[in-house]
Amino acid sequence: MSIGRNGRAHGAPLAIEVVGLRKTYPGGVEAVAGIDFTVFPGEVFGLLGPNGAGKSTTIGMLTTTVAPTAGTARVAGFDVVDDPIGARRASAVVFQEAVVDGSLTGRRNLEIHARLWGVPRASARTTIADIVGRFGLSDLVDRPVDTYSGGQRRRLEIARSLVSEPRVLFLDEPTVGLDPRIRYELLDLIGDLRMENAMTIVLTTHYLDEAERLCDRIAVVHAGEIVALDTPTALLESLGPEILELRVGADVDALLSYLRVHGHAGDDAFAVGTTVTVPLRGQSARGVIDRVEEFGARVTATTTRPPSLDDVYLRLTGTRLAA
Repeated sequence: MSIGRNGRAHGAPLAIEVVGLRKTYPGGVEAVAGIDFTVFPGEVFGLLGPNGAGKSTTIGMLTTTVAPTAGTARVAGFDVVDDPIGARRASAVVFQEAVVDGSLTGRRNLEIHARLWGVPRASARTTIADIVGRFGLSDLVDRPVDTYSGGQRRRLEIARSLVSEPRVLFLDEPTVGLDPRIRYELLDLIGDLRMENAMTIVLTTHYLDEAERLCDRIAVVHAGEIVALDTPTALLESLGPEILELRVGADVDALLSYLRVHGHAGDDAFAVGTTVTVPLRGQSARGVIDRVEEFGARVTATTTRPPSLDDVYLRLTGTRLAA
């Protein structure tokens, strides 16, 4: 058994195992096109991509709310099709849409959830008290949820998911619609969960900072397929330490070919619209610009900067994560 980042045991039983998972909706719409990935116990695993990439459908299949068209998936060892009850008992999910009852108090929402999941009353009382304190809900928990702010309601949603003490927690776009300050507070809370509970967390997001900050590994999803899977650091390193962006008035494909022939761009250079992006990998930006001007292209703007996950996504798919 090998021990990986954050002390997780790579030889231990997998928290999630997905093989050839596919979902085609009526009308032939293929939302997930046969994906494979594994998640280790105690890992925070990210599904990163824009809306419509297939992230939420994947979460739906793993949480047994969406029936797969083909392939297999196991959560904590339970097959989501053959043993959906086992998979549900071992996991919890916080969907994008709120599911707490606004007319009830926060405490009553937590108590009902504990009862539905068969948590013994004495154990539930202790667990709820701990969660309420940890999530900063003590001053809110006896108020109707309809009086909560968006951030407070989101904290309650996540707190509710933990009442059954799941081994795997699914968070589907947990910070959508929150203002930046509340979003960062919630990210801290999610980060604390993995540190304190050694919980396996699967997070879907299209926010770059969330993925970089929280995830051990990221699966980059595009059009229902996983187009890259690695650590955030490794994904960024695939473009080197610095990139050059050039906005040009020229045929960008012909320009890229010219730069490659002359050794100023590799296969990882790409163009979107009128912008050409070239990983510098030790060469000077001035040298690349000179070669572009030698080609006869008019350069209207230049930028040098470290690469971002958005650049990785652009190189792989030709579209932005925020699309």
